[in-house]
Amino acid sequence: MATLAPLPPLPPQFKSIQHHLRTAQEHDKRDPVVAYYCRLYAMQTGMKIDSKTPECRKFLTKLMDQLEALKKQLGDNEAITQEIVGCAHLENYALKMFLYADNEDRAGRFHKNMIKSFYTASLLIDVITVFGELTDENVKHRKYARWKATYIHNCLKNGETPQAGPVGIEEDNDVEENEDVGATSLPSQPPQPPSSTYDPSNMPSSSYTGIQIPPGAHAPANTPAEVPHSTGVTSNTIQPTPQTIPAIDPALFSTVSQGDIRLTPEDFARAQKYCKYAGSALQYEDVSTAVQNLQKALKLLTTGRE
Repeated sequence: MATLAPLPPLPPQFKSIQHHLRTAQEHDKRDPVVAYYCRLYAMQTGMKIDSKTPECRKFLTKLMDQLEALKKQLGDNEAITQEIVGCAHLENYALKMFLYADNEDRAGRFHKNMIKSFYTASLLIDVITVFGELTDENVKHRKYARWKATYIHNCLKNGETPQAGPVGIEEDNDVEENEDVGATSLPSQPPQPPSSTYDPSNMPSSSYTGIQIPPGAHAPANTPAEVPHSTGVTSNTIQPTPQTIPAIDPALFSTVSQGDIRLTPEDFARAQKYCKYAGSALQYEDVSTAVQNLQKALKLLTTGRE
């Protein structure tokens, strides 16, 4: 992919999007689709913050130039030309990164790659808002990932051993911003720009005391606990998780659409979304997610219900 023209210095008003832009830089070669949408999110957010002062207008203009250049390079990519495909791509990527960090956390393997993965997943869930309102599950993932990133970083910084998995934590949110958090380069990748770090000012203010998330409840049932090849996350201690193919409802084999079933435009849109999710899952050779989403689409189209 051609090198993009550099951006001018980030105006102070745009501090809240600096980590999303860094994530975009890190993914320019690793996953250009992710990089594109990170910049699009930064552009949309920046326009809402300040589009009038000269330094902000200059910055946004250069960012727009980068977006146009990327869109031209990726013009034949369905994840750019079709929002449903783009949303599925970004959501799968973010959730798989979340699950990599969550698996490491539950196994008691605490390190900078894991902290960075938690926080980067939360940033990418921010980016999903370019497609519309987040699902309740994504909101919970984002909140949990940011809390975990801060909690584990604080423990390691203070020489303490974090408690693995979801535990009751009294989060005081007095963490000072540290540019070194998560700033570890990923072994299988070429040299990267400065890594994403978390900003404690963005942390939820509510207490997490008593939070108890049972194993697997942190992610949707159709989300595979695997790391996508494209994340670049590697670990000698991680072994591929065997895939479990979900049971197929025998009734679906003989189901014929009933004559009195009238599907709404929203039904067709949801069915199309399930099919796109299935296609995105197959890019990661994730049979389980593909099968489950195709079953959902088939049930919706033949019964009018999910």
